[in-house]
Amino acid sequence: MADTTQFIAGAAFPSMTWAQTDGGRLDPAGMRGWRLLVVYRGAHCPLCESYLGTLEGLLGEFRAAGIAVAAVSGNPKEKAEAKAAEQGWSFPVGYGMTVEEMRQLGLYVSTPRSPEETDRPFPEPAIFAIRPDGTVQIVDVSNAPFARPDLAALLKGLRFIQAKDYPVRGTA
Repeated sequence: MADTTQFIAGAAFPSMTWAQTDGGRLDPAGMRGWRLLVVYRGAHCPLCESYLGTLEGLLGEFRAAGIAVAAVSGNPKEKAEAKAAEQGWSFPVGYGMTVEEMRQLGLYVSTPRSPEETDRPFPEPAIFAIRPDGTVQIVDVSNAPFARPDLAALLKGLRFIQAKDYPVRGTA
C-alpha cells in the first residue's frame, strides 16, 4: 500500500513548478487569478487524451470566466511535447512531475502494467481549482482513469462560486 496523504481543501497550493512543452515554466502557485490545474496520467492514456480534448474545446469558456487552465503529468519532455503537438492543446502543458510531488498533492500513483504502457510510475487523474489567493477551492482526486469530473459542470460550478463568493467546502 502506498503512502499517500490527502490534500486538504482550503490549503494553499504548494510551490511546485514544472517545465512546459512550450519552453516556459508552469507555476500554479505563482499564477494570478483563478486557475484550474488538471493532472493527467500521461501520453499513454487515451482517456486523458479525450478529457484534455474536451478541456481544449471549453478553453474559451474557461478563459471568459477568468480561469486560466493548465495540465501536467509525469511524462518526460519528449512524450509530453509529442502528445501536446499531436492533439493541438493550446493551454500550458507541464511535464516531469515527480513521484514525491504526486504524493505531496495527495495523488494516487500507479506503476506501469508493461513497458508498452509507459516506462515510469505515473499519477492518476486529479483536478485542483485554485482561488486568486492561492488556496485550493476544489480538489478532485481519482485512483483510476474512468472517474473524472464533467468539465462543463465544473465550469458551471466555478462560475457559481465566483458569483456568490462560495466558500471552500469539506474543511470541517
